Amino acid sequence: MKIVSYNLNGVRARLPRLIEYLDEQKPDALCLQEIKCDDDAFPIGDIRAAGYDGVWHGQKGFNGVAILTPAASPPTLRRTGLPGDPDDTHSRYIEAEVGGVVVASIYLPNGNPVGTEKFAYKLAWLDRLRAHACELLAEEKPLVLAGDWNVIPTDDPDDVFSAKAMRNDALMQPESRQGLRRILNLGFTDAIRARYPEGAVYTFWDYTAGCWQRDAGFRIDHLLLSAQAADRLRDAGVDKEYRGREKASDHAPTWVVLD
Repeated sequence: MKIVSYNLNGVRARLPRLIEYLDEQKPDALCLQEIKCDDDAFPIGDIRAAGYDGVWHGQKGFNGVAILTPAASPPTLRRTGLPGDPDDTHSRYIEAEVGGVVVASIYLPNGNPVGTEKFAYKLAWLDRLRAHACELLAEEKPLVLAGDWNVIPTDDPDDVFSAKAMRNDALMQPESRQGLRRILNLGFTDAIRARYPEGAVYTFWDYTAGCWQRDAGFRIDHLLLSAQAADRLRDAGVDKEYRGREKASDHAPTWVVLD
């Protein structure tokens, strides 16, 4: 079972890349982030024509998440929106059951600039996610929290091309990392680091300053596995070459394979 996290940076702008990925990789669950369209504008017709179906939680021009699966095995929607703030209008969380595995597609707030309400919102969102993760773990089902977490875990070159260049970014602040660690410490496994304990594994390369050409990237797309899912871990990785295709997203698909 291949579960993929893919921040598309606009589903309509990257629709050819999405259909291409579905056709070439045939994932069992594809978690999308930053679809950047409202629910009515989501291109489900094109996706169904490609043999997939899904559930989605959109927002016009911003954010937006979805989970796609082969049409023969549609996902069972469990919830849209992260609990804990009934006034939260951001479309950043969707959760479904796919083949007996609970899968969440997450688009965590960026949080820049540091010291503003945007950074405070990021930290509060991490706290809410941790609370919900506790509830999910109590179900004792295989669980995968997949998405663009907008957190670089460490200063190590294995996670970021230049800690100095990113030192003032919300993605690398101690509070952001602490929020991620507090979730990991509930008993989750970081799938990429379980498969590749050492070595640079990047998932994002900015469009500016030749970042892709220089391999000046960092790791912010994560798949966290509950103990029940980690027991089934067979492989994990990043489909890096999709970042180099024409009109590609600035993120590469990041994936895990479970038995």
